[in-house]
Amino acid sequence: MTPQRPAAGTAYAKVRAVCFGYGGTEVLRGVDLDIVAGELLALVGPNGSGKSTLLSVLAGDERPTAGAVHLDGRPVAEWPAREQALRRAVLPQQPTLSFPFTVEEVVMMGRAPWARTPQERDDDEIVETELARTSTAGFRARSFGALSGGERARVSLARVLAQRAPMVLLDEPTAALDIHHQEAVLGIARERAAQGDAVVVVLHDLALAAAYADRVAVLSEGVVTACGPPAAVFTEELLSRVYQHAVEVLPHPRTGVPLVVARR
Repeated sequence: MTPQRPAAGTAYAKVRAVCFGYGGTEVLRGVDLDIVAGELLALVGPNGSGKSTLLSVLAGDERPTAGAVHLDGRPVAEWPAREQALRRAVLPQQPTLSFPFTVEEVVMMGRAPWARTPQERDDDEIVETELARTSTAGFRARSFGALSGGERARVSLARVLAQRAPMVLLDEPTAALDIHHQEAVLGIARERAAQGDAVVVVLHDLALAAAYADRVAVLSEGVVTACGPPAAVFTEELLSRVYQHAVEVLPHPRTGVPLVVARR
């Protein structure tokens, strides 16, 4: 069934007491988190803190060993694959394809969950919109495999946006991008949140998280150590402890947004 758009401010997904591990190694330990419609939530933390694993559990790609994840009012595992795809779109860290699809074909893949529904008639228009939004229309006929890392990242984002799911999960979408495209991608993520979607972004850059996120969840050793607005969460004491390196948190001279810099 076609999902209803969530009301702004409501929790579209809920993570409760979630634990997860690989081969006897505990990666997530009792995580509680609400994913709210109309909000951009940034997951930050050191390497190995569980950010990408939490995103996979949220997406339903991994099942927690304990606890529960609910998506649109039901346990995420109870949604059939197509129904999941209508409710959440996922951008992995390293998008890969085994066949030489063109850029336009890759973006059209985002429309697959809508096949044989009334929304299918909008496929071409939506693909054009997202190619333009991500500045990838100029190489629409090129093979995805022939693109640079940054170009592949933007095309993969266009595919995710074309899916038109109410929850968007982005794993390090700015990692391969220059400053211009980093700002453009997070600007797009903010637009989707402003339009009512629940958006979750894994980020390493704390300045980007502070500038674009409504809330940040700081993970450390599989635990959410703090969650809230960046100005409240990004303190020198917390970040220095979590990252095991002394930092300074300074207000941006024009915007007042927290700037996090390593103490040298």
